[in-house]
Amino acid sequence: MATANSIYDLEFTNNLGDKVSLSDYAGKPILVVNTASKCGFTPQYEGLQKLHEEFREQGLIVLGFPCDQFAHQEPGNDQEIDEFCKVNFGVDFPMSQKVNVNGKEAHPVFQFLKSHSKGLLGGAIKWNFTKFLIAPDGQTIKRFAPSTTPDEIRSDIKSLIS
Repeated sequence: MATANSIYDLEFTNNLGDKVSLSDYAGKPILVVNTASKCGFTPQYEGLQKLHEEFREQGLIVLGFPCDQFAHQEPGNDQEIDEFCKVNFGVDFPMSQKVNVNGKEAHPVFQFLKSHSKGLLGGAIKWNFTKFLIAPDGQTIKRFAPSTTPDEIRSDIKSLIS
């Protein structure tokens, strides 16, 4: 696979099976989160939805990428994950199909994000709800630990949309 020069060179398949080009979001801030339904951080879905509602008119795109690589905390299929998120947290921001974020099978979006923003463990993602805030230029990426709540990134988002 050719190395992407920008996040906008990539695409993902949403949880309905449709291809989504990240170039559709060019010029907008994007918050990418690897999610799981049975994690201690799962209640962060509520905060992610609040950010989505608060900043979508200013262009913020929140994208959830369910992942089952950490202690089998995302066992459901795409439909079950979608239903869980809607029923329990009112999630209506875009969700991808379940993906891997580490290893040889890591989704290209996460390969790009990890190579452009090292965490405490180098490039590897250590747990669910690692967050990546991508500036509208598609290049500048700030990485947040799973324990960083969505509310704690509000000021970073504001700085990108002001």
